[in-house]
Amino acid sequence: MENNNKIDFKDLWKQQTISPSNIEDLLSKLKHFKKASLRKIIVVNILLIATSIFIVFIWYTYQPAFISTKIGIIMTILAMLVYLLVYNKLALFYKSIDSNQSNSEYIKKLVAIKTKQQFLQSLVLSMYFILLGSGLSLYMYEYTSRMTILWAIIAYGLTLSWVGFNWFYLRPKAIKKEQDKVNDLIAKFEIVNNQLKEDL
Repeated sequence: MENNNKIDFKDLWKQQTISPSNIEDLLSKLKHFKKASLRKIIVVNILLIATSIFIVFIWYTYQPAFISTKIGIIMTILAMLVYLLVYNKLALFYKSIDSNQSNSEYIKKLVAIKTKQQFLQSLVLSMYFILLGSGLSLYMYEYTSRMTILWAIIAYGLTLSWVGFNWFYLRPKAIKKEQDKVNDLIAKFEIVNNQLKEDL
């Protein structure tokens, strides 16, 4: 009697069919993710290229005397260019997603994006912050050497605190947000994929 009253959740799940509205909603989320990601790449490119141009303008206008300042400028610009070089490769992955692919192809593309993001967020971002922090420190030396020790410490303290705040607070939040978006899409496509296999 007890066995007859048990509900087989697996059988119930198999009997479900995927409504077209659910699939359309998922594809709409994927399309939004693709557009938002490509838009973000464009914004980051504009900001970092504009910053690099501004730094070169400062170099040309103020003609720093110390070699450390010039090395600092080069390292700062190099940090931005290396980051953009790797970051822009993500655009190819986003553009390769189209509405004519199968669920398994969507999953493969999203996993590839996730892998590329992890590489960018770990090794490349670490290199970016090391180069940027070192570049700023070298750049500032010429100008802080003209200050009193107290003001030089304050200037370095504020600059390195800002870099540290970005590294320890803003970076992890941004990484988690990006990972959650991709993981959520992968999970939803896997559910649909598994459901379709079970329905067959």
